[in-house]
Amino acid sequence: MVFAAALAGLFLIGCRSHDFPQYPANYREFAYVTNGGSDTVSVFDVVNIRLDRQIQVGQDPTGITANPKRNEVYVVNSGNGSSNGSVSVIDTEKNAVVATIPVHRKPYFLDVSPDGHLAYVANSGSNSVSVIDLDSRREIEVVGVGEAPGLVRVTPDDRSLIVTNRLGNSISILETTASAPPQLRKVIPGCPGATDVAILPDSSKAFVACSSGHQIMAIALAQAADSNHPSRPDQLEAMLDVGRSPVHLALKPDGGELFVSNFDSNSISEIVTSTDDVGGSYLMGSNPVRGLVTPDNALLFESDFSSQDISLYSIDDGKRIAPATGGFSIHVGDGPDALAFSSTGNLLFAVDARSGDVAVIRTSSQSLFTLLPTGRQPNAIALKSFRL
Repeated sequence: MVFAAALAGLFLIGCRSHDFPQYPANYREFAYVTNGGSDTVSVFDVVNIRLDRQIQVGQDPTGITANPKRNEVYVVNSGNGSSNGSVSVIDTEKNAVVATIPVHRKPYFLDVSPDGHLAYVANSGSNSVSVIDLDSRREIEVVGVGEAPGLVRVTPDDRSLIVTNRLGNSISILETTASAPPQLRKVIPGCPGATDVAILPDSSKAFVACSSGHQIMAIALAQAADSNHPSRPDQLEAMLDVGRSPVHLALKPDGGELFVSNFDSNSISEIVTSTDDVGGSYLMGSNPVRGLVTPDNALLFESDFSSQDISLYSIDDGKRIAPATGGFSIHVGDGPDALAFSSTGNLLFAVDARSGDVAVIRTSSQSLFTLLPTGRQPNAIALKSFRL
């Protein structure tokens, strides 16, 4: 055992000079994974690639999001269904819960405003969105939306909230201003099982996955008049046919193309965002559930939930490709789902929902580096980097 540990240490040191950046002494980066079956969050040290600790949070934690402006992450605790849920605030410098904020029934996901002052929580069991003041750490407003809101997203310009109403088969668009609480601006029906949202970097358009069907909804978002353009309201722009059960949308960082995970078609669809054209569909592994595009816009990593694999799709070549190390995909744990890159992009973390671990993949060699244990039923991941 001592020999094996020493050999593993030499392997890590040998790899670090080639595949891992050199971090300054005061640099910290952590990955946070919610464990719905353990009521915990697993904290992973990204610099040293190890499990740092388990943090006890509320009941049935689901969504998790990092604050872009302060060293905090927020965990949505969905509760048992009959009682209200809550949001746990984790101080990433201490890696400890420093506050718990009550919300409403069955919250699942949240998003944070670009300035880091507000959080928005979709309360699925209460048909509402909670507005949280992150400075005072309390709920300040509750806004009614459609039936069973599952996801809320803030536009990059901080002017709109896009809410997907899963059972209401609709989208609620809320207006956000600094001087007033969010106001309902538009409801767009006709999206069965509305789930995921992708918003273009310039906030001009949103795409919504209608997961109970086979379409993506393209929505042109309201814009005020300027010297170059007249004003325009929110409006449905197109319904795009893709594969069966589109469950996730992966947008290129440059916003030019969107990749749809078609769960029941074992495929991805490629959408040109400027023209709303479906460029084509491509077979992946079994039940693709989540995609993530590399920062250079060149490669899509795709979680194949029932294949225990991560598939690779070359955007430039327009086809699925084999990993650099051989084979047809990167073999990971059971039920790969949520994905996240490290801040430098050298590592990809894949949450394996069934086997209860996180696969750490080296993006340069497209190979599995290690598996790290989580709690029971891991489901979501967020990363936060900072300097002390």
